[in-house]
Amino acid sequence: MPDALRLFLPFGPEDLPKVLSTPREAPREALGRGLLAYLRRLGAPEESLRAAQQLAHPESRAIVAGQQAGLLTGPAYTFYKAHTALKLAAQHTQPHRPVVAVFWVASQDHDTDEIRQVELLGFEERIYRLALDLPSAHPAGRIPFGPHTGAVCQLLSEFGGDASVRARLCQAMLGEWRFGEVFARMLLEFLGPLGLVVFDPMAPELAPLFIPGLKRELEDPLASAEAINQTARAMRQAGLEPTLGRGEAATNLFLEGEDGRRRLLRYRSGRFEDGTRSYTPAQLEDILAQDPARLTPAAGLRPVLQDSVLPTAGLVVGPGEIRYVAELGGVYALHGLRMPAIIPRLQATVLEPPIIRILQKYRLDPWAFQEDPEGSFKAVLAQQDERVQALRTHLERVRAELEKVRTLLPDPTLARPLHRAQVRIAHEIERLERKVLEGALRQENTTGAQFARLQRHLAPAGPQERTYPFPMYLLKQGEEVLHRLQALPPTGRHLIPLG
Repeated sequence: MPDALRLFLPFGPEDLPKVLSTPREAPREALGRGLLAYLRRLGAPEESLRAAQQLAHPESRAIVAGQQAGLLTGPAYTFYKAHTALKLAAQHTQPHRPVVAVFWVASQDHDTDEIRQVELLGFEERIYRLALDLPSAHPAGRIPFGPHTGAVCQLLSEFGGDASVRARLCQAMLGEWRFGEVFARMLLEFLGPLGLVVFDPMAPELAPLFIPGLKRELEDPLASAEAINQTARAMRQAGLEPTLGRGEAATNLFLEGEDGRRRLLRYRSGRFEDGTRSYTPAQLEDILAQDPARLTPAAGLRPVLQDSVLPTAGLVVGPGEIRYVAELGGVYALHGLRMPAIIPRLQATVLEPPIIRILQKYRLDPWAFQEDPEGSFKAVLAQQDERVQALRTHLERVRAELEKVRTLLPDPTLARPLHRAQVRIAHEIERLERKVLEGALRQENTTGAQFARLQRHLAPAGPQERTYPFPMYLLKQGEEVLHRLQALPPTGRHLIPLG
């Protein structure tokens, strides 16, 4: 974590024990009831239900991770975030203070372009792609999954792999589920037995928990936006570039309209506007009472509302999320909350056997390759070219030595035999040069093909963990790959070799 960011993040990973020992207020009784009802409706395993019950304990704490409700659980780092939360919860739980791993399903997010598609790398290096036709600007928690179940299961059938994993993934889709619920059911299918609790803020069992925090925002709708802008100014003075920022009259609230689209609320002259109509505070409170899931937080409020209903001690974040969370200290203070310990998630790369062999052949670091595939390729080609040039230099020296022999001949009549010898040797040298160059070309072609394979596996469109879903590896390797993930530490950079 950059040192400058720590000015805006009071607690880091090293502070987790201290934060765990600090009292954390939360509506634990209502939280436990709502979670149990929600999880039972989703068909959660007993281990997940027991963990949810522990959140009702008066001294409970939560380690929270979260992600958008991506297709087939989205990029692999979804599982890595969950792993960090599970591992830390297991390490820090005590008989008098249970610590529970909670995965926040970002079902309120309306950027459907980010959740509508998936890409899988098959056994024969074939790429399988699927893009669903989803309505734009609609929260994932409202979009029915049923119309897409057939297409996703067909993709899994074409991909092949472990039949039991395919069956479990398809089973999670069957029924009258919404997009966020299918995402949650898939996580519960593979990580619920480890004690993971999933939390969907749009679930009818859980949405009412947020009414007090949302009412607080409605009472002073521009205060949290100004707090973010104030922190952003301080970050710029510290040499950091903030990622959030609220525009003129922008609140930290979205409203889901009657057409299903989610729109940002602005506040002017005592009224709220969403770009299509205006509302009085009383009208929004009526909406909140009737359907609290319609009023949802923007990114600058979401973690704060999350921590208003969960006894969060640690928040697991990815590399790109740390900076935006650092801007929220003022918003936490407005809601009477202390920020949790901010914990960078596990970063992992899965290595299949052929990829391990190629990396070893060229002595490549998989992390460096993912950061700069083209640079790695050019460096290896340069090494090969240096070897070719060195061989050609040595062959030129052989020619030069033959010329020196002529000056050493005592008898002029030996010149002709020498000439014949030079012609034959020159011919062989030329043949050797051609062989060297042909070999270099073949090697370059082989290297190019192998590097293309590396890129398909490790950096198809950025780092591997941001492209392929973890269930792809479950389909290829079965649950063994999950066992290897479970064996890793909670944080840091780690490889998951297969084979």
